Amino acid sequence: MGIVTVVCQVLLVLSSLFLILTVLMHKGKGGGLSDMFGGGFTSTAGSSGVAERNLNRITVGFAIIWIVVVIILGVLTRLG
Repeated sequence: MGIVTVVCQVLLVLSSLFLILTVLMHKGKGGGLSDMFGGGFTSTAGSSGVAERNLNRITVGFAIIWIVVVIILGVLTRLG
């Protein structure tokens, strides 16, 4: 197993964990699973507009990293 593959796998695990964490930190928009599991709490402890936008940007950033790493691992598996 090459060093690039190991680095990509570690990066995939870390980006997956951070992606899960950032998605769970989002404020519930209502009517979904977030309301079923404590939606009242999230609506009273919601973040401001700026914090929510920054959290959106961070989440999108981790999603892009995750997608790129998955594609790289797929290409490396195909070539190797």
